[in-house]
Amino acid sequence: MRFAYLAFFHDDLPASLAIACEDVDAVRRVIATTPGLALANIYLPEVATDMFNKDGPPPVFGFQLYFDELADMEAALAPSGHLQALTAPDVLSSIAGSRPTQQAMCVRPFPVDDAGLKTSGLPCSYLVHYPGPAEDMNAWLYHYVTHHPQLMRGFPGIRHIEVLSRLDWCGSLPWPRVDHMQRNRVMFDSPAALTHALQSPARLEMRADYKTFPPFSGGSLHFPMSTEAVHP
Repeated sequence: MRFAYLAFFHDDLPASLAIACEDVDAVRRVIATTPGLALANIYLPEVATDMFNKDGPPPVFGFQLYFDELADMEAALAPSGHLQALTAPDVLSSIAGSRPTQQAMCVRPFPVDDAGLKTSGLPCSYLVHYPGPAEDMNAWLYHYVTHHPQLMRGFPGIRHIEVLSRLDWCGSLPWPRVDHMQRNRVMFDSPAALTHALQSPARLEMRADYKTFPPFSGGSLHFPMSTEAVHP
């Protein structure tokens, strides 16, 4: 899974919007039948506590579609592509007042010691967005991928680590694009497991490494989201 398409729907008036189950079902049906799809995640807001970051409510909805080939992703996003079905008036109508964003990115996976989920519910991802820019993108990315994921691996109960970086891409969905310089996703069995990790000594090591990052602007945003895997 070398490429990912991400879409998030933000509520600029916190706590006033919630996606209807029927809309989630409709999105799931569209996503699951996407040609060339390797895997997808559907994200809904969750609650977890980080000892350092308090970035407000998560997006009200999101999804991340993985593809092995860039051509397959761009075909799905084309003017007559399969994913145009997501823009039909009866899809996502319950969050019609939200602010959508979209981006396609390259995916860098990193190892964890135990990837097996141990939960009867949905796991919880911690999504981190770095809007950027960095003063020197090469220095930023090299430092990040050779330091930070290795520390993430020390989180108790971590099941997944990936770093996503920018990509020039073709797509025709009508939502506004963003060009974040980087995103990360780490995943745990539950919101409680994520909170436990974010209070652990590994979190202090992550914070110390954060202070050594090459110069960048734009800050970072951290959001806990329940994560439903959708298989084609």
